[in-house]
Amino acid sequence: MKKTTLAILLILSGIASAQTSSLKAGLWDMKQIKQVLDGQDMSAKMAAVQEKMQESMAKMTPEQRKKMEGMMNMGAGGTIRVCISPAMAARNAPIVDREGHCAPAKVTRSGNTSTFEFNCTNNGRTSVGSGKSTVNGDTVSTSVDMTVTDAKGHHSIQSESQMTFLGADCQGIKPADQMMKEMHGTTQQK
Repeated sequence: MKKTTLAILLILSGIASAQTSSLKAGLWDMKQIKQVLDGQDMSAKMAAVQEKMQESMAKMTPEQRKKMEGMMNMGAGGTIRVCISPAMAARNAPIVDREGHCAPAKVTRSGNTSTFEFNCTNNGRTSVGSGKSTVNGDTVSTSVDMTVTDAKGHHSIQSESQMTFLGADCQGIKPADQMMKEMHGTTQQK
């Protein structure tokens, strides 16, 4: 479940799209600010799920709660902790699909802001859209607007997220690119 949740967040939130020349390797705290799927604001639903999870965790023993938080890579206030590997930081280009197979068609940088466009097809799924990432010190704000087409139909997604750098030590959290490779390998084996 943890890997699936991370994959969904990486795809829908644009966190992986926040890659600019200022992205540092290490631990980042990711906060979803806005999530609209097919015109429906998912923020309330996501907040309700998060609240139920927090309620369940409040009933756990401190040891159980710590273990659950570690499994889900949760930070304060329900944020998600993500480890960016040195290879991801050095990439200096947005990643627009979870396997990293799709390079953006166009990337423009101006000061601390990167804008990008993409039109990708991978494993029968097409993603077309654009995004913008802005770096302010140790904070990266990203917005993405895309249309995803797969066997289930067309879906429009608008999202905004914010990442805050916590430090070079990932505190035992696997780098996101490694998790995606492991998840992709598991999917391939099935």
